[in-house]
Amino acid sequence: MSNHYNITNELQNIIKNDLEDISDITVQNDTVCFNIPRDQYVKTILESNLSGPTPPVLLQDNKNVLVEFSSPNIAKPFHLGHLRSTIIGNCIANINSFLQNKVKRINYLGDWGTQIGFIQMGMKLTNIDSTEIQTNPIKALYKAYVTAHKLAETDSTIGDRARELFKKLELGDSSTYKDWQTFKDYTVHELTKIYKRIGVVFDEYHWESMYNASTTNHIINLMEDMHLLTLDNMNRRVIPISEKRNIPLIKSDGSTLYLCRDIAAAIDRFEKNKFDAMYYVVDSAQRDHFSNLVQILNKMNIPWADRIKHIQYGRVQGMSTRKGTAVFLEDILNEVKEIMRERQMKTHTTKVSLDETDDSSDILGVSGVIIHDLRQRRMKNYEFNWDLILNMKGDSGIKLQYTHCRLTSLEHNSGAILTTECDPSLLQEPEVDDLIILISKFDEVVLKSYEELEPCILTVYLFQLSNAISKAWKTLTIRGQPTDLGEQRLLLFHTSKLILAEGMKLLGLTPLEKM
Repeated sequence: MSNHYNITNELQNIIKNDLEDISDITVQNDTVCFNIPRDQYVKTILESNLSGPTPPVLLQDNKNVLVEFSSPNIAKPFHLGHLRSTIIGNCIANINSFLQNKVKRINYLGDWGTQIGFIQMGMKLTNIDSTEIQTNPIKALYKAYVTAHKLAETDSTIGDRARELFKKLELGDSSTYKDWQTFKDYTVHELTKIYKRIGVVFDEYHWESMYNASTTNHIINLMEDMHLLTLDNMNRRVIPISEKRNIPLIKSDGSTLYLCRDIAAAIDRFEKNKFDAMYYVVDSAQRDHFSNLVQILNKMNIPWADRIKHIQYGRVQGMSTRKGTAVFLEDILNEVKEIMRERQMKTHTTKVSLDETDDSSDILGVSGVIIHDLRQRRMKNYEFNWDLILNMKGDSGIKLQYTHCRLTSLEHNSGAILTTECDPSLLQEPEVDDLIILISKFDEVVLKSYEELEPCILTVYLFQLSNAISKAWKTLTIRGQPTDLGEQRLLLFHTSKLILAEGMKLLGLTPLEKM
């Protein structure tokens, strides 16, 4: 059996120490090629993964990594655009953690700007009471925002009053501050429920308001001392990026713009975390914003500016429930959960109780939605497609869950006992080789996903692994076979299950044991 790895010379000794009898080692253009005795390779791969995959060794010291992702605005719908940021960012954070980097997950919520004034105006205009806000806060606050914004299209005084309300907030007005704090509290409470449902946990919640005018003064003063700021013809303080391009940071009334707050946030985060890399998982429409951020930090002679990486992604198109257009992700998740439960109720092979305590329908639905997204290349726009999400037989999240459940059931019901020692002479079928090669590629795939910041690489690999497991399932039967043969085949399927489960967890899925 031969294998090929893109590998540096530093790892040749590791290879030699891990596997004896390697022959014909050649190195060309940083690629090491070698031959390994087939049976020894099978034995090494199965026995070394008996307790699950271990993190591959990185060639540099473990990094201190910050990942900012999800980051919705308060009182705005959590839709599939936010979901893309959330699940891509979560996957990138998971892979970094698996590789033993020190990772901090940050959710940076938009709670500042004129939008807050529009929400407060809308609350007064629509007479939304506290009960409605407590029951469904994000939808209630969104209703208030939309109402005020629509009225402002024909009544300019609405916009003026909204801006005045926000200015009062910036100046510390107690009544305005109390309302704003209430909006934030309700929003976080509601978002936490959504994040729990899709299996995402944040280490820290940050707020845009943490970097308002009063807390960014020292940044502005530093820019002034460096003679970086000028006034434009609208009396805004701007920083020239080129001869023809000025970037506004401070509005004429003295309030800060979003970019100014992002500069302050980046500096604050480095001072507190000394990060080696900070990833902003934000759609490609914000490309110029993050380019400006890095350029301004460079102009300020910030030595770590190049450690900031904008992780771009494309848009989701055609987002809707099957009954019509949807604004909220919750509506999508509720519908896919309902469909999965109906399927489970109609299927005679369903192994779960489907009572109120069972969450398998929701996990299956979430898995379908997540994998529908992560199977795409990150920069690609894609169409939201119900048929692909719900596909049980093709490459989907539901198929990955089904494969994992089958393997779990096999361990419980095959009648064989799991052995810890591999006898490769009993594992000679081509299907064995297919699985062994895929299992051995897990580290390589994880590293490639890490280097390219591309979750689809791992997703496609898991599809390949799942399909190879299904193929082996048909020929490598266990029940009714001689004891030693059954034990060896169970070892092969057990190792495959552990690799599949670890990959699913890295993508943000919760592997089910029954469905």
